[in-house]
Amino acid sequence: MAEGSVSIAEVETSFQKFAVHGDTKATGKEMNGKNFAKLCKDCNIIDGKNVTTTDVDIVFTKVKAKSARVVTFEQFNQALTELAPKRFKGKSKEEALQQLYGLIVGREPANVGVTRVAKAAAVDRLTDTSKYTGAHKERFDDSGKGKGKAGREDIPDTSGYVGAYKGSGTYDEKVKEK
Repeated sequence: MAEGSVSIAEVETSFQKFAVHGDTKATGKEMNGKNFAKLCKDCNIIDGKNVTTTDVDIVFTKVKAKSARVVTFEQFNQALTELAPKRFKGKSKEEALQQLYGLIVGREPANVGVTRVAKAAAVDRLTDTSKYTGAHKERFDDSGKGKGKAGREDIPDTSGYVGAYKGSGTYDEKVKEK
């Protein structure tokens, strides 16, 4: 990359995308440490040898304000200025910073493969309601949908005056017999 080829506005766009990632209340003007680490990981700033996750956390802590939990874009640039010489050894500070900007521009948070659904034969077998027997069978209808409270417990008929009275509606018949 030629020096000066990456504009700060493009870097700020990527900064904003990562700043709002995973936080519904974020405005995009400040970035927390978790998202800063994600940016460094997704943009290949962390290479495992020269720059590690520990280095990223230390630099983040160094540039943020004492009591703050977030960094502004200016502090973010300061953090990148500290990380650039570590990531690109043997280059001048400006050249290393431009290469670091080149890694960040146009990137956005990767969501692919973050959460995987467990697909195993054992799980399928255990969650197949058609194979349930006994009391468990009563908890699901034919489609496999749960019946809720009606499937979990016997609901008593409380239509009589006394809660435990079983012969509801038979009083008149008994009185007439006498």
